Amino acid sequence: MKVDRREIARYLGYGTQPPDAAVAARISHCLAALDQTAVPLYVCRHMAREALPFRSADLDRHLAGCDAVYLFAATLGAQTDILLRRWAARDMSLAVVGQACAAALLEAYCDDRAKALSAALPDGQYLRPRYSPGYGDFSLESQRVLLDLTDAGRRIGLALTGGSMLAPAKSVTAVIGITGDRQSCHIHKCASCPDTDCPFRK
Repeated sequence: MKVDRREIARYLGYGTQPPDAAVAARISHCLAALDQTAVPLYVCRHMAREALPFRSADLDRHLAGCDAVYLFAATLGAQTDILLRRWAARDMSLAVVGQACAAALLEAYCDDRAKALSAALPDGQYLRPRYSPGYGDFSLESQRVLLDLTDAGRRIGLALTGGSMLAPAKSVTAVIGITGDRQSCHIHKCASCPDTDCPFRK
């Protein structure tokens, strides 16, 4: 699975500039370690849009024109969290790079799974970008419902902390709209989010 190093640089605050040689070497080190450690898993469930139990005006806008959705959850696994904690205990700067690499790896894995889901759709059906709890007014508390509806706890080992954060930490939940409007699928998920001051906005 190919990880976009430009995404890693963006997570690290470099914007469109490439990192220096020392940071680039740390990125290579972290990616190699994650390749040996991460155990990516995902689960999804097809559902009619009208059956969604969420209350979110921003999610509703993102799903305009969609008759159905996939509920989606993915994780890099508990061993990735252990590796990141080990780096944090040993070298905080390495841990920062490692966090960015793990985030980019998770993004690449989710994109790969979304492509597979898209390829399996009937002709004339297309996927919108993933929309996750925490975007706009789509509350983090919605993650519990997503986990329940996808049975992600049993199937891929996902759980929630008391603050509605996912465990393992390098995990994601999302709603993916299914639509017949191909043009609307080229709008990146950041364009659908009203948080224009987000430092990770593309």
